[in-house]
Amino acid sequence: MKLVETPFQALSLARSVLLEPYGLDESHLTAALAEIFRHRVDYADLYFQFTRSEGWSLEEGIVKSGSFSIDQGVGVRAVCGDKTAFAYSDVIGADALMNAARATRTIASRGAGRVAVSGALVPGHGHALYGLDDPIPRMEAAQKVALLERVERMARAKDPRVRQVMAGLAAEYDVVLVARSDGRIAADVRPLVRLSLTVIAEQGGRREQGHSGGGGRFDFGHFDDERIERYVDEAVHAALTNLDARPAPAGTMTVVLGPGWPGVLLHEAVGHGLEGDFNRKGSSVFTGRVGERVASRGVTVVDDGTLSQRRGSLNVDDEGNPTRRNVLIEDGILRGYLQDELNARLMKSAATGNGRRESFAHLPMPRMTNTYMLAGGHDPAEILESVDRGLYAVNFGGGQVDITNGKFVFSASEAWWIEGGRLQYPVKGATIVGNGPDALQRVTMIGNDMCLDPGIGVCGKDGQSVPVGVGQPTLRIERMTVGGTA
Repeated sequence: MKLVETPFQALSLARSVLLEPYGLDESHLTAALAEIFRHRVDYADLYFQFTRSEGWSLEEGIVKSGSFSIDQGVGVRAVCGDKTAFAYSDVIGADALMNAARATRTIASRGAGRVAVSGALVPGHGHALYGLDDPIPRMEAAQKVALLERVERMARAKDPRVRQVMAGLAAEYDVVLVARSDGRIAADVRPLVRLSLTVIAEQGGRREQGHSGGGGRFDFGHFDDERIERYVDEAVHAALTNLDARPAPAGTMTVVLGPGWPGVLLHEAVGHGLEGDFNRKGSSVFTGRVGERVASRGVTVVDDGTLSQRRGSLNVDDEGNPTRRNVLIEDGILRGYLQDELNARLMKSAATGNGRRESFAHLPMPRMTNTYMLAGGHDPAEILESVDRGLYAVNFGGGQVDITNGKFVFSASEAWWIEGGRLQYPVKGATIVGNGPDALQRVTMIGNDMCLDPGIGVCGKDGQSVPVGVGQPTLRIERMTVGGTA
């Protein structure tokens, strides 16, 4: 698979998949946009999408499920002030497109209309962060099953206490095309694969789980033996570690967060609160605080949709804007919010390339891409050695956050008790409770080991799910509340 293609190749491919088979060309798109603008609206766009997806799961050496699906359609949106009208069709064609366009005029102000688009649509700019090839046919079905069987054999061979192995393989091929009332047209072709692994180990009647996996915008060739071995080692290690875990202590204490996936706490407790819609409506704890200190010195948080082949990256967002590297918090100072077109216009700011939607049947909204904290200057070993008594959270499971006040609760899937600057023993049942902005101001040491998660993140918001990335270095945070089982 070619690693990168030009944005113009993506546009050409999208035309061949989404327009030409249905007798459409750009004149039909401009006509639909003109139909919307027969009444007065501020903005309109058309979002075409074709998605092919496949999934396989293996349990106890048996293929438990195999799925394949194709979905396609077009969503039509019109915006007038802070009101939005939206219609979609899972049929692509001139009649369906025009009917959807007429339906969106229901919010338009009456009076003399104007046609915002005339002549040819102009291709917008975009990145070339990943290839255009469909990953699904790049490997035969029998090869995919054999890959999962190899994962299971490797996990069982690691330790006799491994009792059960569940492995899954998923792939998606997404082709989108956006035509906008400001005259721009853009497209993206998005491959996505993921390998997931769950291991259950048993000892003395006690059973514990470990999880691992990864993925991104490439094909199945990414999962070579070395990478699979690493996933297996991580999952088995987590399960066996939890077999020896003692009840977690409770109380207020120093907490050290590990690098990589623990950045999901940053994503939930801080990232959502920096999305433009929450701040426009005044429902975020960060509303109106741009330019203020919201975190300790040294804390810099970015959202970057331009990282090559990363799960959360996009060449253009779902409104046709190129993704960007957006600095949200710089050395502790809040610098800005993540914006889509609607909220940027109403807040009199610029769109940041963060307009995302689950599918053509959903409205776009401001969403994160790859959100992470930059590295600091401390060695991770130095951070652990600095802690007299506290918790080291290596990995996280589920969690939740209240956007309005920043309060969060997260459960640690792997954690250790620290005493005298050393890891003493693993603990089970630790939950970390806090407030996002408050926790950021309690960061006292930032590691030099920033890394991103392996490519497993899925973000939910208002019923929509999209792939994302998270990351951070090792962090020392003071006076965190830990709920335990001891």
